Amino acid sequence: MFKPLSLFLGFRYTRAKRRNQFISFITLSSFTGIAIGVWALITVLSVMNGFQSEIRERILGMASHATISGINGNMQDWQSVDKLVQKQAHVEGAAPYILKEGMLTNASNVHGALVRGIEPEEEKSVSEVSNHMYRGSYDALNETKYGIILGRYLARSIGAVVGSKVTMVTPSANVTPAGIMPRLKRFTVVGIFEMGHNQYDANMALIHIRDAQVLFKMKGLVTGIRLKLDNLYDAPRISREIESKIAGYHRVIDWTQHHANLFRAINIEKTMMLIILSLIIAVAAFNIVSTLVIVVNDKQADIAILRTLGASPGMIMRIFISQGMVIGIVGTLLGVATGILTAQNIETLVPALESVLGIKFLAPEVYLISDLPSEMKWSDVLITGTISFSLTVLATIYPAWRASRVQPAEALRYE
Repeated sequence: MFKPLSLFLGFRYTRAKRRNQFISFITLSSFTGIAIGVWALITVLSVMNGFQSEIRERILGMASHATISGINGNMQDWQSVDKLVQKQAHVEGAAPYILKEGMLTNASNVHGALVRGIEPEEEKSVSEVSNHMYRGSYDALNETKYGIILGRYLARSIGAVVGSKVTMVTPSANVTPAGIMPRLKRFTVVGIFEMGHNQYDANMALIHIRDAQVLFKMKGLVTGIRLKLDNLYDAPRISREIESKIAGYHRVIDWTQHHANLFRAINIEKTMMLIILSLIIAVAAFNIVSTLVIVVNDKQADIAILRTLGASPGMIMRIFISQGMVIGIVGTLLGVATGILTAQNIETLVPALESVLGIKFLAPEVYLISDLPSEMKWSDVLITGTISFSLTVLATIYPAWRASRVQPAEALRYE
């Protein structure tokens, strides 16, 4: 597209010392603005990717990649389904579960809870709760009859510690000669977990599946089977394949359906940040318009001489497009390099900055995630660089077109 002479002259104008210092100032402002905009955009997108991955890991550390359940909420022949799904190529783990609601009481403290009955050994293959024990022992569920593991904030809300006796009240009731009485069962707290996600830490209680079957009158039944897949991003497709191979009436739901609104909101926020921060690059890029317009006015005599020597209007356009693109490309490359370095080291830079300033940007008692995670994706770097380069090229078109319209006779009249 650009002949060597056009590139040579464009580079020469960029490197030449300015008679008008104002032009140099605007050029430096444009260059710096583009670099800052690209740096900020890459850094912010990397932080948002880090938050998204961190939230996903914390949610899926307690939830499952996919869940098989009966149409009416109960699975009868779940053992055969469990054996079938464990033979599937993409399934790394499967564990039966019972999920019910209950009320936990300790002394005068009362709190509602989601009660999950689990098979402790099989549960390790589908969740990370055994690796996030705050107090007590996960394996104690196997050793203690009617033992219970509570989320950290759930335990705090009812004043329970390891060894405490808590009473669970279930929605079902017993019919006795004295009337209808609620079903109550006393459990011993054998452990407290902390997943770092308030939805689970403040509401979830784990009990052994055998105790859950007795408590909720589900002898031989389970609510469903939780699955861990080898590729969580391919969960929708794998779930549909598994559903087609299971006989009977069953429903398979993957994690993207359980938490669709949350991750949709995160993606919308990321898109909006991309648009907003791109405006920084746009402002800096369109400063190039001002720079080139002033340069065109300053170089009218040069343009006229080139035209009289046989330069075409297209060649004049290419000269000034080259000049603007040099500013944009150098600014973009500097911003990309700075953004990559920042994104890859933000988990070190932020604590150092907090230490110097003596403040905590994300207080752990307020925010779900108290550290700034970062996950740089090369696709984001490519998109950012493309946006910056495209805006730079667009900003050069009008001034270059103005330069190509300069008439030699008019430009040289007063020279």
